[in-house]
Amino acid sequence: MSEKNPRPDRGVRTDDAERPGTGPAEAGAETGAEPSGSGAGPSESRSWSSKPEVDGKRAAVPSLGLRGTLLFLWRQLTSMQTALVLLMLLAVAAIPGSLYPQRSVNPALTEQFLEENGRWGEILDTLGFFEVFSSPWFSAIYLLLFISLIGCIVPRVGVHLRQLRAKPPRTPSRLTRFTGYTRLELPGAQADSLIETAHRSLRRSRYRAEVREEKAGRSVSAERGLLRETGNLLFHIALVGVLVCIAGGTLTSYRGQVTVVEGGGFANSLTQYDSFESGAWFDENDMPDFRFTLEDFRATYVQPGEAGKVGEPRSFEADVQVTTPGQEQESRTVQVNKPLHVPGASMYLLGNGYAPEITVTDPEGTVVAEGPLITVPMGDTNYTSQVVLKAPDAQPEQTAVVGFFLPTGTIDEQGPRSLYPDALDPQLALTVYQGDLGLDSGVPQNAYEVDLTTLTQVPGEDGDPVLIRLYPGQEYSLADGTTVSFDGLKRYAAFDIAHNPFERWILISALVAVGGLILSLFVPRRRLWVRVREQGGTTVLEVAGLARSDDPALADDVKALASRLSEAHDGQRLPDAAPSGHPEADASGGPREGSAQ
Repeated sequence: MSEKNPRPDRGVRTDDAERPGTGPAEAGAETGAEPSGSGAGPSESRSWSSKPEVDGKRAAVPSLGLRGTLLFLWRQLTSMQTALVLLMLLAVAAIPGSLYPQRSVNPALTEQFLEENGRWGEILDTLGFFEVFSSPWFSAIYLLLFISLIGCIVPRVGVHLRQLRAKPPRTPSRLTRFTGYTRLELPGAQADSLIETAHRSLRRSRYRAEVREEKAGRSVSAERGLLRETGNLLFHIALVGVLVCIAGGTLTSYRGQVTVVEGGGFANSLTQYDSFESGAWFDENDMPDFRFTLEDFRATYVQPGEAGKVGEPRSFEADVQVTTPGQEQESRTVQVNKPLHVPGASMYLLGNGYAPEITVTDPEGTVVAEGPLITVPMGDTNYTSQVVLKAPDAQPEQTAVVGFFLPTGTIDEQGPRSLYPDALDPQLALTVYQGDLGLDSGVPQNAYEVDLTTLTQVPGEDGDPVLIRLYPGQEYSLADGTTVSFDGLKRYAAFDIAHNPFERWILISALVAVGGLILSLFVPRRRLWVRVREQGGTTVLEVAGLARSDDPALADDVKALASRLSEAHDGQRLPDAAPSGHPEADASGGPREGSAQ
C-alpha cells in the first residue's frame, strides 16, 4: 500500500501517515473507526480528533491582538442584543429615581429622608440614589446605549438603502419548496399574456415586481414589505432622537417655583424665584420677558350631602393678568393640568394654601411684621397649616410667632386641627417666642422653620404659657406689651415655571418611534414568484411565496393569485391540480397544492 498524506483537517497526524507499516491504522484513522486486531500499537489506538496536533501537542489558538480585540468589543457593543440589554438596564436604573426623593426635585424631602434613615441613607447617597439621573452609572448606561444604537443603525441603513434600490431576487429554480406552492395546467393560455397579467396584478397589490427571462419560460419575481425594515429603522432612529433631545433639554432647560399671594405679582427674573435650577448650557439672558398678577384663587370641595368624600377637592382655578412684550394685558385662568403658555415658558399650577394677614407689634409699639403670611399645609386633607413668622427687628428682643392656621378650626384633646379644607371658620392658634433667631450668623435658614431651643416662650398675664386663639378681626396683647392681630385672610398659589426647547422634539421623536414600531410589527415582508412555461403542448403556471416572518395569510394569497390568473384566461383548471397529480412532481416528491416545505 502506497503512502499518502491526508489533509490536516481530516484529523490525521502527518507523522503517523508517514510511518511504514501503518496501513490499516491509517485507514481506521481516516474513517474515524477503531483499528481492529490486538496487535495495534499505542499510536494506532489513539482516539480520532478533528484538531491537528504538532509534536503531540494541540495547536495554539492565534491571539486576536489589540486591533482584533477592539473590533470584537465594538461588534458586541453595536449588536442589537446589546442595545436591548442596555435599554432594559436603563429602565431598571431609573427605578430608584421614582422610589427615592431627588435633590433636584425636592431638596427638603431628600434631607428629611437622610435624617430618618441614618447609615442606610448615607450609603444610598454615596451611590447616587438621590441624584439618579446625573449619577455616573446612569450616565454610563445612557452613553453606552446611545453609542450602541448609533453603531447598530448606521450599517443597517446602508444595507436597507441598497435593498430599496435593488431589484427583487431571482425566481428560484424549484418553487415546490416554498409556501403555498400551486401548479396549474392551462391549455391554450398565452404565456406572455399570463406573465403580463401577473406583473400588473402584483404591481397593483403594491409589490415591487420584475419580469425575468428564463431558459424554459418567463417568470415574475415580486417583493413587498420593505416598509417593515423601514419602520424598524425609524423606531431605532427615533429612539436615538429621544435620547439626544432629553440630553439637549437637560443642558438647556430651566425650571423654577414661585409662590404668589392674591393681589401679588411676579416678574420673570432669577431674583423672583423661590427655587430655580437650570441646565449647564442655559443662559439667563435668554429668559422670556413676561409678568403676571394673581387676581383671584378659587377652590371648591365636596360638601356634606354631595356625592363623594366630604372635603375632597373638585377644582382649583387661578385667575391671572398676564403681560408680555408687544401684547396687551390679558386675563387667563390656570388650572391643574391646564398650564398657561407664554413665548418661551409654560406656567403650571403646582399648589395652593392660605395666607392669613397678621400684624405683630413689639412692646415699644413698633409694627415689626405685617401683611399676608404664607402657611405650609401639614399634609392632611383639611389644610391644617403651620404658621412661622419671624420679627428680627422687634425690641427689646427678636420675636417669633409660631402655631397653626385652621380653615375650619377646632381645638380639642387632639390639639388644634381643621375639620374642613374651605375657610368656613378660620382661626389662628399661636404661641409667641423671644430670643436670638440666629439670622445674624450668616447661615441661610428656611423661612418656614425656626429653632425654638434658643428662644423663650412669652407668658400670659398670670405668668403661665399661653396659646393665643384668634378669629379674623381680633387682637391679643401679651403681658410684655407685644400684640398680635388677625386682620384678614387671603389665598396663595404656587406655580412651576419651566421651559425645555427640546420638549416638542421629544414628543415628535416618541410619536415617530411608536409609528415605526407599529410598522415593524404589523407589516409582513414577503416574496412571490410566478413562473409560466410551455411543457408537453400546454402552459404550466407555478406560483409560490416566501415570508420573512410569521405570515399566516401568505398561502391563501398565493392560491388567490393563481386563481385570478387562471380565471383571466380561457384555459381550463385541472381538478385538484397539485404536484402529486403530475408525474414529474410526483417523482421529485413535491408538495401538494397550497402546501409548503
